[in-house]
Amino acid sequence: MNVENAVLPKGEQLQTLLGLGGDRPISMLNLLKFKDRAEYDTPGEPEMTGREAYDRYAQAMVPLVLSHGGRIRFSGKADAMVIGEVGELWDAVAIMEYPSRAAFVAIATSPEVAEIGRHRKAGLAGQLLIQCTEATG
Repeated sequence: MNVENAVLPKGEQLQTLLGLGGDRPISMLNLLKFKDRAEYDTPGEPEMTGREAYDRYAQAMVPLVLSHGGRIRFSGKADAMVIGEVGELWDAVAIMEYPSRAAFVAIATSPEVAEIGRHRKAGLAGQLLIQCTEATG
C-alpha cells in the first residue's frame, strides 16, 4: 500500500469524486497530522503551533459547512493504534457530513475556503481525506 500524506486535494481527485454521482449525503474521514510550529507563506502571522493554526481554519470552516447543510459527526484526538502499524499516529480525527459530493466540492473550491486555507496549509504536516458513504440494505 502506497500512502501519500497530502494537505490539498488534486483537481483530478475532485473530478473523480464528482464522477461517482449521486446526491445522497457523504461523510469525509479526516486524519490530521499537525506541524510542531505553523509555517505561513506570508510574513506577519504570530508564532503558534500547527494545531493552533489549523484551529483558526476550523473556526471559519465549521460555520461554512453548516451553512451549506453539512455537519460535524465527530471530532477528536487520535489516542492509540489498536490494529496495524504506522510510523506516527495521526494527531486528530474528524468526520464531517455533507449533503452530497457536489456540495462538498462546491465548499472545497469556494473563495471562502481559498482564503482560510492558508491556516490549514500552515498548520498541517499532512492529511488523509477519505470520502465514505453509508452502506445500504
